[in-house]
Amino acid sequence: FMVAKKVRVLSRSYKPGSEGYEWISDGTGSYEIGPAEGLERGTKIILELKENAYEFTEPENIKRLIRQYSSFVPFPISVNNEAVNTVQAIWKRNKNEVSDEEYTEFYKYIANAYDAPFYRLHFSTDVPLSINALLFVPKQNFEQFGFGRVKPGVNLYCKKILIQQHSENILPEWLRFIKGVVDSEDIPLNISRETMQDSTLIKKLNKVITRRFLKFLTEKAGTDPESYNEFWNIFGNYLKEGMASDFTYKEQLAKLLRFESSKSDPGKLISLNDYIGRMKEEQKDIYFINGPTRQAIETGPYIEAFRALEYEVVYTHEPIDDFILSNLTEFEGKKLISADQAQLELPPIDNTLEIKPLDDETMNSLINWFKETLGDKVSEIKRSERLTESPAIMLNLDGMLTSSMQRAMQSVNKDLVNSGKKILEINPRHKLIQCLASLQKERPDLAKLIAEQIYDNALISSGLFVEPRIMVKRIYQLLEHVTSEN
Repeated sequence: FMVAKKVRVLSRSYKPGSEGYEWISDGTGSYEIGPAEGLERGTKIILELKENAYEFTEPENIKRLIRQYSSFVPFPISVNNEAVNTVQAIWKRNKNEVSDEEYTEFYKYIANAYDAPFYRLHFSTDVPLSINALLFVPKQNFEQFGFGRVKPGVNLYCKKILIQQHSENILPEWLRFIKGVVDSEDIPLNISRETMQDSTLIKKLNKVITRRFLKFLTEKAGTDPESYNEFWNIFGNYLKEGMASDFTYKEQLAKLLRFESSKSDPGKLISLNDYIGRMKEEQKDIYFINGPTRQAIETGPYIEAFRALEYEVVYTHEPIDDFILSNLTEFEGKKLISADQAQLELPPIDNTLEIKPLDDETMNSLINWFKETLGDKVSEIKRSERLTESPAIMLNLDGMLTSSMQRAMQSVNKDLVNSGKKILEINPRHKLIQCLASLQKERPDLAKLIAEQIYDNALISSGLFVEPRIMVKRIYQLLEHVTSEN
């Protein structure tokens, strides 16, 4: 009655000698029913359209509605003797009876795709809900190409009748890249969009489907790690989004995370389980460090101690990586710790620099001079026991944001992060620091410029922004000192 002012239903049973009947109603709450002569077996429904609904006299509009809502009903539907619902509901069939070609053709139809899917998951269950699901992972991630946020790709059915296209309720938002269908006979056909959002039944269905898909990915990661790593490179950001926004599946998603590391070949990915399996006997924690590239990380000061100890370090390249690892806090009983934290419980390091460190008195004097020179730019200046090659390193206080997370915040507002919360450690074995210990007494003006440049260099190594014009002016002053001496 949304489009009709009157509906007539004429029907006659298939049984021999049965009579035909006509049912008539205008949708106001009452109806008439009576015998009808000359009817053949079957049912005919006649709609007398409202004046604002004449568009439904057009055959193409009727075909569009059939394809959208009833493509998979088990009975043939024709418009002017043309079959409309020609695609089979293969998700209701036994998966052992469906060919690869049928799966591919169905995927192309349901996802409006031109190629075969990357993964497919076809399963049925009766407990805790009656579910028949056929899910596909595409080969391409269009969000990577800048096409904007994709719509959810799974359609919800009940007994092959479409309930909701591009359902926002059947899977969490971070699995929106999945294409396919979910059919559950437990869902009422007349459920509304508003009811669906708050439905306990739909929430339970969401959890069952999500856990089953994550189990499927875990199995793929174990049986075919190369294909899973390829999947990760395409769709890993969605799983990271899930880690950051949905703690319900934190443990399952943590096992699916993949990163490069100091002990993996460039481009090769490892899991956190891989990392734990390679930990040295005395090692207690999992360490990670962020940088824009592998080269940037490996030429920086943060992995010097771990390289000397032969401890593996996970390489992260996006601010969200540090966020999810910091919030995960631990994995399989091992704490996850950023390598730019100040308090690391590391064993003593055999320093590779063949230079004796400054004695305690000279070092303490130099630290006090650094504090006077830099003022409140840092919270503390300390002697470093972790550096083997670099003169200085900028570290975060425990419990503070990692440098990459601060960098992401600075990109929005450079005044948002107070870098004065950091600790500067200086290396008593480095030649530059040792020369500075003498220079700060002999040529204090030059020593001050060098100390400020060491501070800026340490900030840059941590990935944080510095004021380039101030630094460039200082570098010119340092160059003048160098050239004037020659």
